[in-house]
Amino acid sequence: MGRRKLKIQRLESMKARQAKYSKRKTGLVKKAKELAILCDVDLALLLLSPTEKPTLFVGQDKDLSSVVERLSKLPLEEREERREYTMKLLKKIYANSDSEFDPRNSSLDSSNSLKLHEDQLKELKEKLAEKSRILRDWKNPNNVEDLSQIIIMEEHLIASLNRLRNNKWSAEDLET
Repeated sequence: MGRRKLKIQRLESMKARQAKYSKRKTGLVKKAKELAILCDVDLALLLLSPTEKPTLFVGQDKDLSSVVERLSKLPLEEREERREYTMKLLKKIYANSDSEFDPRNSSLDSSNSLKLHEDQLKELKEKLAEKSRILRDWKNPNNVEDLSQIIIMEEHLIASLNRLRNNKWSAEDLET
Protein backbone atom coordinates (compact mmCIF):
# COMPACT_ATOMS: atom_id res chain seq x y z
CA MET A 1 0.00 0.00 0.00
CA GLY A 2 1.47 3.35 -1.07
CA ARG A 3 1.34 6.65 0.68
CA ARG A 4 -1.53 8.92 -0.17
CA LYS A 5 -1.05 12.61 -0.92
CA LEU A 6 -2.17 14.86 1.90
CA LYS A 7 -4.11 18.00 1.19
CA ILE A 8 -2.05 20.75 2.75
CA GLN A 9 -4.32 22.92 4.86
CA ARG A 10 -4.45 24.16 8.43
CA LEU A 11 -5.53 21.53 10.94
CA GLU A 12 -8.43 22.74 13.05
CA SER A 13 -7.64 20.74 16.19
CA MET A 14 -4.83 22.18 18.33
CA LYS A 15 -3.94 18.67 19.49
CA ALA A 16 -3.70 17.42 15.89
CA ARG A 17 -1.61 20.47 14.91
CA GLN A 18 0.82 19.86 17.78
CA ALA A 19 1.14 16.15 16.94
CA LYS A 20 1.71 16.86 13.23
CA TYR A 21 4.18 19.60 14.09
CA SER A 22 6.21 17.30 16.35
CA LYS A 23 6.46 14.60 13.69
CA ARG A 24 7.25 16.93 10.82
CA LYS A 25 9.69 19.02 12.87
CA THR A 26 11.90 15.97 13.39
CA GLY A 27 11.98 15.27 9.67
CA LEU A 28 12.62 18.90 8.78
CA VAL A 29 15.50 19.24 11.27
CA LYS A 30 16.97 15.97 9.97
CA LYS A 31 16.85 17.26 6.38
CA ALA A 32 18.38 20.58 7.44
CA LYS A 33 21.22 18.75 9.20
CA GLU A 34 21.85 16.57 6.15
CA LEU A 35 21.88 19.62 3.86
CA ALA A 36 24.32 21.44 6.14
CA ILE A 37 26.68 18.45 6.19
CA LEU A 38 26.44 17.41 2.54
CA CYS A 39 26.71 20.87 1.02
CA ASP A 40 28.72 22.57 3.79
CA VAL A 41 26.27 25.45 3.96
CA ASP A 42 25.58 27.92 6.72
CA LEU A 43 22.07 27.19 7.83
CA ALA A 44 19.75 28.51 10.51
CA LEU A 45 16.28 27.06 11.01
CA LEU A 46 13.90 28.65 13.50
CA LEU A 47 10.52 27.06 14.19
CA LEU A 48 7.82 28.19 16.58
CA SER A 49 5.45 25.42 17.60
CA PRO A 50 1.68 25.89 17.82
CA THR A 51 2.26 26.31 21.57
CA GLU A 52 4.84 29.07 20.91
CA LYS A 53 7.87 26.97 21.91
CA PRO A 54 10.90 27.78 19.75
CA THR A 55 13.20 25.26 18.10
CA LEU A 56 16.47 26.52 16.67
CA PHE A 57 18.81 24.48 14.50
CA VAL A 58 22.07 25.90 13.22
CA GLY A 59 24.28 24.01 10.75
CA GLN A 60 27.26 21.89 11.65
CA ASP A 61 30.00 23.60 13.71
CA LYS A 62 28.32 26.99 13.38
CA ASP A 63 26.60 29.33 15.77
CA LEU A 64 23.61 31.52 15.09
CA SER A 65 25.57 34.76 15.39
CA SER A 66 27.98 33.76 12.60
CA VAL A 67 25.09 32.87 10.27
CA VAL A 68 23.20 36.09 11.04
CA GLU A 69 26.40 38.13 10.73
CA ARG A 70 27.05 36.65 7.30
CA LEU A 71 23.49 37.47 6.23
CA SER A 72 23.71 41.00 7.60
CA LYS A 73 26.87 41.65 5.56
CA LEU A 74 24.89 41.15 2.34
CA PRO A 75 23.66 44.39 0.82
CA LEU A 76 19.95 45.01 1.35
CA GLU A 77 19.35 44.93 -2.41
CA GLU A 78 20.88 41.45 -2.68
CA ARG A 79 18.78 40.20 0.24
CA GLU A 80 15.67 41.57 -1.46
CA GLU A 81 16.64 39.83 -4.72
CA ARG A 82 17.06 36.53 -2.84
CA ARG A 83 13.69 37.00 -1.15
CA GLU A 84 11.98 37.69 -4.46
CA TYR A 85 13.66 34.65 -6.03
CA THR A 86 12.45 32.49 -3.13
CA MET A 87 8.92 33.85 -3.47
CA LYS A 88 8.93 32.98 -7.20
CA LEU A 89 9.99 29.44 -6.34
CA LEU A 90 7.20 29.16 -3.78
CA LYS A 91 4.66 30.42 -6.29
CA LYS A 92 5.82 27.79 -8.77
CA ILE A 93 5.67 25.02 -6.14
CA TYR A 94 2.20 25.97 -4.93
CA ALA A 95 0.73 26.82 -8.35
CA ASN A 96 -0.58 23.30 -8.97
CA SER A 97 -1.37 22.39 -5.37
CA ASP A 98 -4.60 22.34 -3.40
CA SER A 99 -2.93 24.26 -0.59
CA GLU A 100 -4.50 27.22 1.16
CA PHE A 101 -1.06 28.83 1.32
CA ASP A 102 -0.70 31.76 -1.04
CA PRO A 103 2.89 33.02 -1.24
CA ARG A 104 1.68 36.31 -2.75
CA ASN A 105 -0.09 37.11 0.52
CA SER A 106 2.87 36.17 2.71
CA SER A 107 5.08 38.91 1.34
CA LEU A 108 5.05 42.62 0.78
CA ASP A 109 6.14 44.29 -2.42
CA SER A 110 9.76 45.46 -2.54
CA SER A 111 9.15 49.13 -1.75
CA ASN A 112 6.91 48.34 1.22
CA SER A 113 9.35 45.70 2.37
CA LEU A 114 12.26 48.15 2.19
CA LYS A 115 10.27 50.72 4.17
CA LEU A 116 9.40 48.06 6.75
CA HIS A 117 13.09 47.10 7.08
CA GLU A 118 14.08 50.75 7.47
CA ASP A 119 11.47 51.25 10.19
CA GLN A 120 12.62 48.10 11.99
CA LEU A 121 16.24 49.22 11.72
CA LYS A 122 15.38 52.63 13.19
CA GLU A 123 13.49 50.98 16.05
CA LEU A 124 16.37 48.60 16.76
CA LYS A 125 18.88 51.46 16.73
CA GLU A 126 16.76 53.33 19.28
CA LYS A 127 16.57 50.23 21.50
CA LEU A 128 20.33 49.74 21.19
CA ALA A 129 20.99 53.34 22.19
CA GLU A 130 18.69 52.95 25.22
CA LYS A 131 20.33 49.67 26.29
CA SER A 132 23.80 51.20 25.82
CA ARG A 133 22.79 54.10 28.07
CA ILE A 134 21.50 51.67 30.70
CA LEU A 135 24.72 49.68 30.51
CA ARG A 136 26.76 52.88 30.94
CA ASP A 137 24.67 53.66 34.03
CA TRP A 138 25.46 50.22 35.48
CA LYS A 139 29.17 50.73 34.84
CA ASN A 140 29.17 54.19 36.43
CA PRO A 141 26.29 54.32 38.95
CA ASN A 142 27.69 57.52 40.53
CA ASN A 143 27.08 59.39 37.26
CA VAL A 144 23.33 58.60 37.16
CA GLU A 145 21.34 61.77 37.69
CA ASP A 146 17.86 60.54 36.74
CA LEU A 147 15.93 59.29 39.79
CA SER A 148 13.66 57.07 37.67
CA GLN A 149 16.71 55.27 36.27
CA ILE A 150 18.01 54.67 39.82
CA ILE A 151 14.62 53.21 40.79
CA ILE A 152 14.69 50.90 37.73
CA MET A 153 18.20 49.78 38.65
CA GLU A 154 17.09 49.11 42.24
CA GLU A 155 14.09 47.04 41.05
CA HIS A 156 16.38 45.06 38.75
CA LEU A 157 18.77 44.34 41.62
CA ILE A 158 15.91 43.21 43.88
CA ALA A 159 14.55 40.91 41.17
CA SER A 160 18.04 39.46 40.60
CA LEU A 161 18.51 38.83 44.32
CA ASN A 162 15.11 37.12 44.52
CA ARG A 163 16.03 34.84 41.59
CA LEU A 164 19.32 33.99 43.31
CA ARG A 165 17.49 33.18 46.57
CA ASN A 166 15.01 30.96 44.75
CA ASN A 167 17.83 29.15 42.94
CA LYS A 168 19.65 28.67 46.24
CA TRP A 169 16.53 27.30 47.93
CA SER A 170 15.88 24.96 44.99
CA ALA A 171 19.45 23.69 45.18
CA GLU A 172 19.14 23.16 48.95
CA ASP A 173 15.86 21.28 48.47
CA LEU A 174 17.52 18.95 45.95
CA GLU A 175 20.36 18.22 48.37
CA THR A 176 17.99 17.18 51.16
